[in-house]
Amino acid sequence: MLLSRATRTRLRMTLSSCLRTRAKNSYSTKGSSSGLDSFSSLMRYMTIAGVFSTPALWWLVTTRDDTIRDNAPEIETPPAEHWTVEPGPSRDQVTRILSQGEYSFRVRNIAGVNRYDGAQLASNSPCEDQFTHGKLPSPWKGVNKWMAWGVFDGHSGVQTSELLKSHLLPFVQYSLSQIKPTSPEDLVPDHLVQHAIMKDFMKLDDSIIKTAQAISESEESLQEKIKKLAPAYSSSCALLSMYDSATSTLHVACTGDSRAVLGQQRPDGRREAIPLSVDQTGKNKEEIARLHKEHPDEELEDMIKKGRVLGMAVSRAFGDRQWKWPIEFQKDIQRRFYGPPPLVPTYNVRTPPYLTAEPVVTSTKIDHSKPCFLIMAPDGLWDVISSQQAVNLVGKWLKLKESHKMDNDSELEPTYEPFDFGHFWKE
Repeated sequence: MLLSRATRTRLRMTLSSCLRTRAKNSYSTKGSSSGLDSFSSLMRYMTIAGVFSTPALWWLVTTRDDTIRDNAPEIETPPAEHWTVEPGPSRDQVTRILSQGEYSFRVRNIAGVNRYDGAQLASNSPCEDQFTHGKLPSPWKGVNKWMAWGVFDGHSGVQTSELLKSHLLPFVQYSLSQIKPTSPEDLVPDHLVQHAIMKDFMKLDDSIIKTAQAISESEESLQEKIKKLAPAYSSSCALLSMYDSATSTLHVACTGDSRAVLGQQRPDGRREAIPLSVDQTGKNKEEIARLHKEHPDEELEDMIKKGRVLGMAVSRAFGDRQWKWPIEFQKDIQRRFYGPPPLVPTYNVRTPPYLTAEPVVTSTKIDHSKPCFLIMAPDGLWDVISSQQAVNLVGKWLKLKESHKMDNDSELEPTYEPFDFGHFWKE
């Protein structure tokens, strides 16, 4: 005979109470009873409970409140004939994607610069790369303005590249303004300009890396501390070009593997790719020699493997505290702020810092009798095309522009003709 609902519910509650009491006693380590005997007794109770409480459980699960609205969505499966793969973007859609972050500016009152164009295509979201561009006054109060362009290739976050975008150029401008011209013509030797730029790159990175301990031990709030430490946990390469129109000199400072290339026209009309920077990676022989000199007691094979410095592709960068902070400080910061762990034991980190923000600075006199252009880009471009291919592409665009007789005074926006990139990939 079936039990009534009320009887089954009371029986389930009694057995559940009995089970809880028995289970609590059976797992106790106190007393002289055997743990195995207790476990056997518990299993017998569970078996009895299973026999008598199953109807009550069934009733409990299947009982529902009809006043509750069923708002779960229905999943509709399309017919099999509709299971087709969507085609990739069309040519026009690709063009729109590539053009979303483009910009173009005319330059009318700086000798030697006619215009500059740029574009940005993010490989992740949010985009970790930043850039800056525009005119700036001469550091030495001259009438000739300068031009500046910066590309900041961030990784492990956007905080460092954002800091560089807003602070690096002002750092350099101030430092240059402190240099006293050495000639009546207010000319400053290139080596003094290079030294000032180099010093300010290092000064800014020191403010990111070397002040971390003072920040971590300050009386500021946790939120404020983490905000100030973020640029050290993140990182970025930096490529900064500054054009002095008074001397027609282009100063290029590179920290990392972004690259600056000058495309200069030859007498035969072809354009030559002239490198103005060198990629600073674990594959660069000069960088390998520098690291070996700075860490003579460490095995080079442990420090650099497959072109990477303790796992990092670049050998110079802003931020990147795991390659710069002492190991004990990294462990302390991790315990206190729950940051990423140190590189050890994955890598044999013994004598940091391994990376530096010190740039390599070049100064190039621009010959206005030889038409030329400057290309600046992070490694995302140079990983897929060579410097000469990039120069050829820009040269092709210039040739098309000239063939259509674009009037620089009347045309505010550039016109782009279809161009087949295919032949660049045949090799």
